[in-house]
Amino acid sequence: MGEQKRRMLRGELYRDNDPELVAERRRAQRLLDQFNATTSDEPQLRAEVLGALLGKLGAGSWIMPRFQCDYGYLIEIGANSFLNYDAILMDCAPIVIGEDVSIGPRAQLLTALHPMTGHEARRQRWETAAPITIGDNVWLGGGVIVCAGVTIGVDTVVGAGSVVTRDLPERVFAAGNPCRVIRPL
Repeated sequence: MGEQKRRMLRGELYRDNDPELVAERRRAQRLLDQFNATTSDEPQLRAEVLGALLGKLGAGSWIMPRFQCDYGYLIEIGANSFLNYDAILMDCAPIVIGEDVSIGPRAQLLTALHPMTGHEARRQRWETAAPITIGDNVWLGGGVIVCAGVTIGVDTVVGAGSVVTRDLPERVFAAGNPCRVIRPL
């Protein structure tokens, strides 16, 4: 394993144009091309491709195409979870999705972060990443964006179109941009 990948996995600044990381993203893209080209009557092929792509796909879980991610192996999905159409999971850091989770269409889970100061660092392709954790029995409505470093507690519901920039506790309904707790559940 090269230095840039080690730095990425430790959550440190790393260069995303590192040849090892580029090759890993290309591998993931080839698998995604295959997955996204499947038809509805090919569930076994979909499962095989996802098995080769993801770090974990729990029993009874499924993903609808079109699905996009960076690496795949940093994504873990628990049992009986569902990702609807057009999910984007930027997995430069681990993304852990619990059991019985429902994620609406066009949701985005984005672990990547870019330097806020020092525009030169951005030009040189430096970035960091922070993990995302989604607890069991969470429902993310359509178009929800979950930002880097966020944890969403078990049994929480996030309203459609929300932008989650901070952790959400267990058993609440939260919505908005930025997302905030509306009421307990």
